Amino acid sequence: MSTTTTGEWQATACILCECNCGIVVQLEDRTIAKIRGDREHPASQGYTCNKALRLDHYQNNRNRLTSPLRRRPDGSYEEIDWDTAIAEIAEGFARIRDEHGGDKIFYYGGGGQGNHLGGAYSGAFLKAVGARYRSNALAQEKTGEFWIDSQLYGGHTRGEFEHAEVSVFIGKNPWMSQSFPRARVVLNEIAKDPARSMIVIDPVLTDTAKLADFHLRVRPGTDAWCLAALAGVLVHEGLCDEEFLAAHVTGADAVRAVLADVPISEYAQRCGVDESLLRSAARRIASADSVSVFEDLGVQQAPNSTLCSYLNKLLWILTGNFAKRGAQHLHSSFAPLFTVGGVGRTPVTGAPVISGLVPSNVVPDEILTDHPDRFRAMIVESSNPAHSIADSARVREAMLALDLLVVIDVAMTETARLAHYVLPAASQIEKPEATFFNLEFPHNTFHLRHPLLEPLPGTLAEPEIWARLVRALGVVGEEDLHPLRRAARAGLAAYTTAFLTAVGANPALGRVLPYVLYETLGPTLPDGLAGAAALWGLAQKTAMTYPDAVRRAGHADGNALFEAILAGRSGVTFTEHEYDDDYVLIGHDDKRIAVEIPEMLTETVALAQARPALTTEEFPLVLSAGERRAYTANDILRDPSWRKRDPEGALRISVEDAAATGVGNGDRVRITTAAGAAEATVEVSDVMQPGHVSLPNGFGVDDVDADGRAVTPGVAPNELTSSQWRDAYAGTPWHKHVPARIERMAAGD
Repeated sequence: MSTTTTGEWQATACILCECNCGIVVQLEDRTIAKIRGDREHPASQGYTCNKALRLDHYQNNRNRLTSPLRRRPDGSYEEIDWDTAIAEIAEGFARIRDEHGGDKIFYYGGGGQGNHLGGAYSGAFLKAVGARYRSNALAQEKTGEFWIDSQLYGGHTRGEFEHAEVSVFIGKNPWMSQSFPRARVVLNEIAKDPARSMIVIDPVLTDTAKLADFHLRVRPGTDAWCLAALAGVLVHEGLCDEEFLAAHVTGADAVRAVLADVPISEYAQRCGVDESLLRSAARRIASADSVSVFEDLGVQQAPNSTLCSYLNKLLWILTGNFAKRGAQHLHSSFAPLFTVGGVGRTPVTGAPVISGLVPSNVVPDEILTDHPDRFRAMIVESSNPAHSIADSARVREAMLALDLLVVIDVAMTETARLAHYVLPAASQIEKPEATFFNLEFPHNTFHLRHPLLEPLPGTLAEPEIWARLVRALGVVGEEDLHPLRRAARAGLAAYTTAFLTAVGANPALGRVLPYVLYETLGPTLPDGLAGAAALWGLAQKTAMTYPDAVRRAGHADGNALFEAILAGRSGVTFTEHEYDDDYVLIGHDDKRIAVEIPEMLTETVALAQARPALTTEEFPLVLSAGERRAYTANDILRDPSWRKRDPEGALRISVEDAAATGVGNGDRVRITTAAGAAEATVEVSDVMQPGHVSLPNGFGVDDVDADGRAVTPGVAPNELTSSQWRDAYAGTPWHKHVPARIERMAAGD
């Protein structure tokens, strides 16, 4: 394996959000000594935020695992060797499959913000044991939007904010959460250009809202009324793009009929936004040559989340902002993170399975029951559901009730502490890695990161872990693999022919393709890149799905694309689309956008009915659990010493609520919800509205300090959330709208 020499600048990527900006690093032994943006990266072009500079806290921390662990009867753990761990785990899952059925085995995870490549190999093992159900963090956020997208156009859209005349951010603060290339540069460019406008819909005066031309500062939980009013203005004032609707949209008449009845003045009052400001924002959208829209967790984890996804998409569809520069676009995909298609149901609760993902909130209810179809075993890969799913106490109870729980991770997470077996993974810079958040248009990029270090002794990369588990099950014999091994040594052309022949003749190989690729093509790949073997199959599929766009990007076929990916240390552009391709990418046979979704039109009409407040006299405040701030990140950064500010994750509270409660900056309060209670330090801030408080994400995870003592700084937000508070359509949790109360703590409490 080829790794970096100390002092040499080496390309890799940040792993802390979906952008995965390219960075270059210098190592000193096993320490990441220097980090800067990679100017050669085709998407980020040298851009990075402050969080990427803290990655050594991920790579080198006291929570790293270095041996497989097996839980003893008393709950403690003992180190075991890899052969023992693999044999016992494979036997355990095979036993559950044989006694109860493989569909009782549940898979959660598949990678964090930057480590999706390992998860690409999980499918071989899951199919071998007959597992059917899975979930991950996307089911806590995006499935409502996925469901709407699938019906509108059968794909996923992103805005081209770099060129948009009007950018709309709904429950989204890209200054902190990024999510599109060079976010802060683009935001500053928009703010400084008098010909461009920014519209922010958010109850909080965020960093992005401070740059906005229009801040529609809604009351918490009233986004649906604001969005319905904006769409209503487009219809009431005749601002729709009728030519576009006639040429490219079906169902527009039904939508217009509903929006024509929206009482705009009443809804403006309901959401707390001045009517004239709301109307001006709608007119600005309608008058622009291009509009891009981004919704995020502020509405996706709040009441009416699926309806909000529908209504916000109507803003750009009704105004024809599709398939042109600076507008919304469908995009290519190198490896889909979710399944596009219908809705199934979970075996116990009957919850919707959207895009192949079980709602995270129902997982405990699918376990803690005597139902014969309950989940009996679980594999968790590079995820921490005991910390990230609502009502952590019930999640812990459910996981302890499983017959078998196996966790694959780099650190001893809250979930790992509940497992029967813990398998230590190599870190993201100790193995080939990649993200499948490839969402841009017209140029879409893919970045295979080469390993910079040898894996920490005792750890394995996930492709090897999954391969060992498949081998232990004995589902594929060496006689089936030998011809492919021989062909791989002869080159990609010979391998392509042999692979197609072998898979066509032996369906058993097709069920475990990632394993086959790893075992046969993997050993022939250079520079320790065996784990990249699965990308060969994805490159072939990409070249067949988007042949013209792949050729425009400079790749003659799938093999050429694969070779470019292996060689491109800073990433490659894998597709280059033209704007008219948007229509080709629509998933419906007629290549038109279908805006009439009966359930959503019914919900839109129902907004006119009076609805009781979710807060009560007992819990009068709305808590937003999991705000992104300058010094918060996903919990893979477990070492709290990276934070230069707000080390305990303060509870932000308005000036008015602070006065009413009698607290000031630095005081301690108790936060209580229906699910639990916690203590936090107060930060009084004018960014919060009265009645609205917030806690940051990324806190409340276990750490070990320099003296070996266990510490848990800050509040774990999901100790305060409830699994029953969730969207009726997608099951996404209402983490951003938790009824709560706060009480000042006396000195010494």
